[in-house]
Amino acid sequence: MFGREKKRNLYQSEEVTLKRAFQYGNPATRFSCIFMGIGNILQKQVMKGIIFLGIEAAFIWFMITQGVKLLVDLVTLGTKTTGKEYDEVKQLYVYTQGDNSMLNLLYGIVTIIIILLFLLAWQSSVKSAYGCQLKLEKGKEPNTFGQDVASLADGQIHKLLLFLPIVCVIAFTILPLIFMICMAFTNYDRNHQPPGQLFDWVGLENFKEVFDAGSGLGYAFWHVLGWTLIWAVAATLLNYILGMILAMVINRNGTKFKKFWRSMFMLSIAIPQFVSLLVMRSMLQPDGPVNVFLRQLHVIGASASLPFWTDATWARITVIIVNLWIGIPFTMIQTTGILQNIPAELYESAKVDGANAVVTFIKITLPYMLFVTTPYLITSFINNINNFNVIYLLTAGKPATLAYNNGTAGKTDLLVTWLYNLTINFKDYNYGAVIGILVFVLSATFALITYRNTGSYKKEEEFQ
Repeated sequence: MFGREKKRNLYQSEEVTLKRAFQYGNPATRFSCIFMGIGNILQKQVMKGIIFLGIEAAFIWFMITQGVKLLVDLVTLGTKTTGKEYDEVKQLYVYTQGDNSMLNLLYGIVTIIIILLFLLAWQSSVKSAYGCQLKLEKGKEPNTFGQDVASLADGQIHKLLLFLPIVCVIAFTILPLIFMICMAFTNYDRNHQPPGQLFDWVGLENFKEVFDAGSGLGYAFWHVLGWTLIWAVAATLLNYILGMILAMVINRNGTKFKKFWRSMFMLSIAIPQFVSLLVMRSMLQPDGPVNVFLRQLHVIGASASLPFWTDATWARITVIIVNLWIGIPFTMIQTTGILQNIPAELYESAKVDGANAVVTFIKITLPYMLFVTTPYLITSFINNINNFNVIYLLTAGKPATLAYNNGTAGKTDLLVTWLYNLTINFKDYNYGAVIGILVFVLSATFALITYRNTGSYKKEEEFQ
């Protein structure tokens, strides 16, 4: 008997958890599992108990009046279509309002989130009742409601400060994300547009079609994915290498007017990106200034023009080159500070050993730069995969081709710009959601695997 009581007291002295509340809670605490707040009311926390009880009552009322129906609608996504029926009394056709599958999906997700939040409140109620029980058993008085409120401005202030951000994250990040993921498992496309039409759950059919290279959509996906990876690698490496070389040239001892050269290259950053891109787009048009100038120099024929935007290969090379104008100055700024922090003793030792400039760069500069800038390279690669502005403002994905899913994608489209076209222009929200999920999986997988296998992660403390 003594041993069991000692074990119980030892267990109670530890942190208050739901499991311990079930095991060692008194009847009042266990009643809180059914009627939220009862344990608090019976253990001298009346106001707090009433609040918990009110939350449960409001939840039950919501589920009875709306929640159950919303969950059913989430499963069916609607059964009645909007249309017209003949009214025998009025002797004419009247329009009838049907179900809206999109709203059914949205409200169903909101209902599930409300249920999850209620479960958190229920857990908090049981743990709170158990905490009151422990204090009373130790001869202490539980906190009054006023003391609990006052603690929100003192020891529990983090809860008060995080409340609004958490609500905003749930409403504007988690909810839209879940909604987008759910759309990937429906047939919500141009042929199933609510409220006039209903869409339904189709499981993994959309994913199968996207991965099937034999289908029009799958053919377009694999080609767009290939170009996206080529673009991301080329844009990342060229900007990084050329930006670092530019920084090294400016930083070398023989370069004069260093501040002037840095300021000149930073002008492209000062100009809004979309302005630079639209100017470049206009300059390289068939009748733009560049082609007109080449005609005047008789480099091309009087009626000829270089196909900067009309030929797929030319367009892809052009967007990579134009992107250098935007990306190199950013890399130059970031690498300048790092280059200046490389210990001069390393270079002096290399000179004593007879190393030339190339060996010094490969053995000293590049390893140091890669160690420090690897996270930047990874984020730059991910940003280029999702680089909407450069592609959309320069080419809008063109030149178009019917080979890519009947023209829904162009030769310079990235996955992210194709996603935009599928959803905004073609209303294929289900395929857009699938591509959005795949872009996220691709980006997250690459970032996590790459970073965990770099020296920046493994040898952070060893690098000197």
